[in-house]
Amino acid sequence: CPLYQQRNKPLSDNIKYSTMFREGFFICSFMVAAPIFGYLGDRFNRKIILSCGIFFWSAVTLSSSFITKEYYWLFVLSRGLVGIGESSYSSISPTIIGDLFTNNSRTMMLSVFYLAIPLGSGLGYILGSSAKEAAGDWHWALRVSPVLGMTAGTLILFFVPEPKRGHADQLGGRIKHRTSWLCDMKALAKNRSYVFSSLASAAVSFATGAFGMWIPLYLFRAQVVQKTAEACTKDICSSKDSLIFGAITCVTGLLGVVIGAATTRLCRQKTERADPLVCAVSMLGSAIFVCLIFVVAKKSIIGAYVCIFIGETLLFLNWAITADILMYVVIPTRRATAVAFQGFTSHLLGDAGSPYLIGLISDALQKSYTRSVLWQFLSLGYALMLCPFVIVLGGMFFLATALFFLDDRDKAEKQ
Repeated sequence: CPLYQQRNKPLSDNIKYSTMFREGFFICSFMVAAPIFGYLGDRFNRKIILSCGIFFWSAVTLSSSFITKEYYWLFVLSRGLVGIGESSYSSISPTIIGDLFTNNSRTMMLSVFYLAIPLGSGLGYILGSSAKEAAGDWHWALRVSPVLGMTAGTLILFFVPEPKRGHADQLGGRIKHRTSWLCDMKALAKNRSYVFSSLASAAVSFATGAFGMWIPLYLFRAQVVQKTAEACTKDICSSKDSLIFGAITCVTGLLGVVIGAATTRLCRQKTERADPLVCAVSMLGSAIFVCLIFVVAKKSIIGAYVCIFIGETLLFLNWAITADILMYVVIPTRRATAVAFQGFTSHLLGDAGSPYLIGLISDALQKSYTRSVLWQFLSLGYALMLCPFVIVLGGMFFLATALFFLDDRDKAEKQ
């Protein structure tokens, strides 16, 4: 049963709001901790920080598996602590890759790194479900992954090199001192390519956060309208749509990163602005297919899934490319800070609030009209239509990045 209920809400909706509250707490803690680790990552040994962060979040995850339902607040707190651990990793890891490789090699290695996100998500579904079924207790899903996390932390500590900052760019011997944090922040604020690509990244985060929370419910309501499924108000609803959407997200994440890296490498032979231009075109193309989801869902669930597949693949094309843009336009001694604040901006303007905003708009629309199954479906669809507009805005930000990319790259090289 849900951990809290809102009056006059179907049970499935209450579970959604409960999950949204818990994951929102995780994202907020992740967001707040990222700038701290960005500062540390530019000044201290990065692989030690990485290992400590992984050990910390693995230990917290393992501990959370022993929390009973009477202490839900403690479980929410543990999600916040996991966010702190994960922020240490995501803020620093790309900078080590940036100091080991350059040009097309760096793009390829960053792509391999970002492939781990959808691949890990997919394996998490499989491993978590298998552990739950084998043990007959869902808590064991939280007891298997910490072992893998601690193993990864140990491997990083002993086998991952700690390159000099700027090593791949042959700047390692020329970097004699680091600027202050305030100076770093002023420089990043003046870096137009960095600012616009960060705003574009926030648009991607806004859409993916809203989709992950509401698209499975939207598709379930579409099936209720088509009379291929019954409305769920008392019992926990089927998780089939969530599982299908999760599987699609994993596959499209893999495809998007691979296609994005290959396309960028090919387009660099034609133009030096290939990175932001590929991102812009993919975002604008994604917006078209995202709009089509809400057109075809009322008649065809399969058609909606096809649109989701293409739309998400195009949306995920820019994951690794955005990180590569940052490596080009930001000097090595402030890259961890740049990655951290890009993550901060992406969450603050993106998935930290988008699920709640979509739910708020949907609820407001439902109150403005006669309550019915059809209107529940349509109101959520109208609310989700905000996403393609945000995606188009993200595409515009990438086009703005393309305007300033070469100038900012040259400034970073000279500096």
